[in-house]
Amino acid sequence: MRKTLATAAGLGLATLGMLVPAGTAQADEPAAAPAAATCSDNYNNAANGYMYAYWNDRCEGYLGRSSGVDSDWGNSTGGFQGDDENRATSLLHKGTSGLAVAFYRLTGYSGGHICLTQNEQYASTLVDGADDYGFDRFSSGYVADNRISSHRWVDKDDCSNFMR
Repeated sequence: MRKTLATAAGLGLATLGMLVPAGTAQADEPAAAPAAATCSDNYNNAANGYMYAYWNDRCEGYLGRSSGVDSDWGNSTGGFQGDDENRATSLLHKGTSGLAVAFYRLTGYSGGHICLTQNEQYASTLVDGADDYGFDRFSSGYVADNRISSHRWVDKDDCSNFMR
């Protein structure tokens, strides 16, 4: 008897499915891909108190974020880990303390620095000569693109080299 009722119920649902038109397919389709993000878009949507790094220009390809210091972007602690070291091409500063973020070529805050201030908000590309601002290089002379290994928050007076 149970088998007969289950079969009848299944047939009833199948028949109902043929009679009632299905809902629009739009609900099942994925939404259209959003327009390409820009650093300005990401800045407006970023959480206060953090610096962000991206592996591509225009703040695309999220690497990570940090509200504190990170002496080694390649280790297993901090906001940046593993293969994040030497991959950043654009940066965003949404800090609230008034401090600048100093980025360093080597781990342990060494190898030269380049700073991003809160007023600058972001550096859309660190590719040498790729923008109108010239060359973003560490104070040691090395190109900054894909060469950041550590960062910390510093007073902007402690910076001798700024992103352009």
